[in-house]
Amino acid sequence: MTDSEQPLRDPVDPLRSVRIGKRESLKARGIDPYPYSFERTHETGQLERRYAGLAAGAETEDKVRVAGRIRAMRNSGMFIDLHDASGKIQVFCHKDVLGSEDLGIVRLLDIGDLIGVEGLVRRTPRGQLTVNACQVTVLAKALRPLPEKYHGLADIELRYRQRYVDLIMSSQSRVTLLRRSRVIAVMRNYLAERGYVEVETPMLHAIAGGASAKPFVTHHNTLDIDLYLRIAPELHLKRLLVGGLAEKLFEINRCFRNEGLSPRHNPEFTSLELYEAYVDYRAMMQLTEELVTAAAEAVIGTLRISYGGTEIDLSVPWPRRSMAELVHDVAGIDFLALPSAEAAREAATSIGAALTGAENWGQALEAAFAARVEDTLIQPVHVTGFPREISPLAKADRHDPRLVERFETYIYGWEIANAFSELTDPEDQRERFVAQMKARAAGDEEAQPL
Repeated sequence: MTDSEQPLRDPVDPLRSVRIGKRESLKARGIDPYPYSFERTHETGQLERRYAGLAAGAETEDKVRVAGRIRAMRNSGMFIDLHDASGKIQVFCHKDVLGSEDLGIVRLLDIGDLIGVEGLVRRTPRGQLTVNACQVTVLAKALRPLPEKYHGLADIELRYRQRYVDLIMSSQSRVTLLRRSRVIAVMRNYLAERGYVEVETPMLHAIAGGASAKPFVTHHNTLDIDLYLRIAPELHLKRLLVGGLAEKLFEINRCFRNEGLSPRHNPEFTSLELYEAYVDYRAMMQLTEELVTAAAEAVIGTLRISYGGTEIDLSVPWPRRSMAELVHDVAGIDFLALPSAEAAREAATSIGAALTGAENWGQALEAAFAARVEDTLIQPVHVTGFPREISPLAKADRHDPRLVERFETYIYGWEIANAFSELTDPEDQRERFVAQMKARAAGDEEAQPL
């Protein structure tokens, strides 16, 4: 057999075999390496807070039961770093305290194992809060080793594909996801306290509407029809509003778009979409500011945050700048003065926008904005003055019929919000949808269907 014909081998197989052997040794001792439960008295974070005033070298008679994952072992298992969701604590395993059976268990432990520990609390002379173990229980024997401690998961793609391992190894990843959970909770409570009704609308749509995006297609076997994973809940939410369920409602749920994959775009993502009767896009700008600042103050405790080496000030009010004005400031081109779509395409191309040659005036302006302006919007800003052609559900601007009353909010070059004064004229809406259908027939896969 040549080298190219050699079967692929898992490089961790030898280590896995050793761990399997230890698991079998536990079973031979009559120990279940995967028991049903373990009753804790405290989380590690609770112990840190409770004994914050315990002096170095002090001992207690307080017996506790903690559980978590082994992240480090020293001196042949005499010292163990035990991590749970709230923090970590040191476990001291000594032959004079542990019985022979528990000492044998300790010798069969590996980094990555989940264990439960019972023992007395003390603080070492060096100031380390410690549990002197008198009993050790294996809760789950890990058969594969964790990534090397100091390097963790260096491969970014592997971190995304094996997020569960990344969470074990990276405290920052855990903090980020926990903050995300808190942000969603704060926004949900903020809206509920102000009379917004939370709803759930369908995930499977007969028409891929509510946004300009390419949908995922699926097939319903019983009905024998194609359906679309929703790209936005907008149309269903509006039906609930028209039906009189409430005058203020919102939904926090998943959307799906069959488009690019990047740090800015994911095929599935969580969105917060809300509607309120009798207000326009100016009220939505104010609400956006209120939601973001409420979340920042509740989760981080300040409106000045550091991200990517840049300090961002979330203090309100945030400036409001039109798309054409921003493009003019950055690139020196006044799109509002251009006489035709052809002139707009030429102008956009001249400043680095990638076009197909079929764009209308509004699409050319948007492309120019994306190419030259978006990444410069570091501090919070509401971008207004969107072209009518790319905003089929928005009410026309009161002063310029080429534009609509729509805004997008940007922070650190990222769009975080998009809203507009809702188009309520049914005839105008139909004309917009007809224009969208023509664009779709001409090859625009993101145009909205009628």
